[in-house]
Amino acid sequence: MASWGKVASVLRNVLRSPRALRSLSLRRVVGPGVVGSVIGTGLFCYYRYHANNRTLPFAVHAEEQREAPAPQLSARKRRFIKFASMVYEQEPYMTPRDFLFSVMLENVDRKLQKRTLTTEDVNKMLASASKARSGNDLFRTLGDHGLISYTEYLFLLTILTKPRTGFHIAFKMLDVDGNEQVDKKEFLKKPEEKGEGVNTTLQAYFFGRKGENKLQYQEFHRFMEDLQAEVQEMEFLQFSKGMDTMRREDFAEWLLHYTNEEDNEVYWENMRKRIPAGQSITFDEFKVFCLFTNNLEDFAFSMKMVTGANRPVGMAQFKRAVRIATGHDLSENVLDTVFKLFDMDGDNCLSHKEFIGVMKDRVLRGLKVQPQNGFSGYWKCVKQETLKGAQEALGDNGCPI
Repeated sequence: MASWGKVASVLRNVLRSPRALRSLSLRRVVGPGVVGSVIGTGLFCYYRYHANNRTLPFAVHAEEQREAPAPQLSARKRRFIKFASMVYEQEPYMTPRDFLFSVMLENVDRKLQKRTLTTEDVNKMLASASKARSGNDLFRTLGDHGLISYTEYLFLLTILTKPRTGFHIAFKMLDVDGNEQVDKKEFLKKPEEKGEGVNTTLQAYFFGRKGENKLQYQEFHRFMEDLQAEVQEMEFLQFSKGMDTMRREDFAEWLLHYTNEEDNEVYWENMRKRIPAGQSITFDEFKVFCLFTNNLEDFAFSMKMVTGANRPVGMAQFKRAVRIATGHDLSENVLDTVFKLFDMDGDNCLSHKEFIGVMKDRVLRGLKVQPQNGFSGYWKCVKQETLKGAQEALGDNGCPI
């Protein structure tokens, strides 16, 4: 502004000088021309300068439309959505049948679209759930007449991987006031996400249609035990092709079904070369092994006590460690199958660390869903999943579980 003031002062002096412009008429002609020239040049320089630094106020540019990156769903959430066959209030839900399929199968062959439910449909499902009887066929009996939300799906997966010694701890985590019973409010202490305000099959089964019943520990223990037994029976029938016994090679296939190990092909080669044909495993033998897989942490500790270090172990040491961890003995058929499958160099020993890694994949069914700290870890998992769901709804790329 000071420089423009100097220019104006010079112009005034020039125009008033008798030596420069002696006649008024000439002053009227030349004055405006000089002033206009200076102002025009100034404006040109001003806009040229600012054009290099910012957009002119009257300039219009077409902005490139950038699509927001698609939110990344966790493996569990993707699996839930893939197997869920029902939609209510624009949210996906599993049926009891869907849940069983999700823990048995890697993929679902869906021939029909997801079913959109009405309030009347949901009320009929809740009525069926509130009248259902306990047993190790509960989910098969309910079939498609029930709703399971996403956080309940995580809850059920956690139950499948709990050792029986942890059942009471799990109940204590739900029993907030410590009165040895759980009401609906305590059960729903988990943070709500979309769809979580809807009454579901588990809520109706545990607390009745109106939510007025109390859940006792004996009932909760029975439910967890029955669910584990039902899934075990379903998996046994799946791999035994509906027969009363399972061939040893079918048992080996079940063991490796969810493994993701670099030596997976080596395990299959061991099965083909070392396991004799024509020998079978009963359902009782299978159940004891499933009990063992749900006690892997206790088994790992027992192995350290038995061997004193992370050295390869023989069959006798392995069998003893299983008995310490579970109170049961694995059958000779099962033990021999395990050792022939995982003995990498044929010395009748196996690395229990590598074996436990494979078994964890088997127990978790390819999904890292088992909380390391029991049900307290489960609630942490639910909170993380709920936060992630909220961020996905907002188009945010937040952190997962």
